[in-house]
Amino acid sequence: MHGGPFTSGPARDAALTVPGSRLRATVNVRGQGSAAMRPGGQPNMQQLMKQAQKMQQQLASAQAALAEAEVTGTSGGGLVTVTMSGSGEFRKISIDPKAVDPEDVETLEDLVAAAITNAADEVRKLTEQKMGPLSAGLGGMGLPF
Repeated sequence: MHGGPFTSGPARDAALTVPGSRLRATVNVRGQGSAAMRPGGQPNMQQLMKQAQKMQQQLASAQAALAEAEVTGTSGGGLVTVTMSGSGEFRKISIDPKAVDPEDVETLEDLVAAAITNAADEVRKLTEQKMGPLSAGLGGMGLPF
């Protein structure tokens, strides 16, 4: 069965820990002569560590991009707007004076909660967009995520 760089020979598991993070995985490597294997079927830990360091750099870059990004969530047709960073920190809440009714505070509370939920959904989408390619790359290495 062919389909990737680790396709022939006996399978071996190699533990992989990304320095500076809690990421730890077991990589299933196959085949002799692949970049990740040494003669005799032993994993090439230096090559695996290079891959892990590259992934760590990509992760740090994606996290920095998320922290700098801003997303907004709205409710009530724009009566309430919430601005958050891509990492989920609240930056601003704007409430149109038309939404303020001292006799109906509950509606305003609902509008604020809906805008926060909307902004949080936007953060999730942005995170998937920025981090998705990284997790797809991990799957290609035989990692379990």
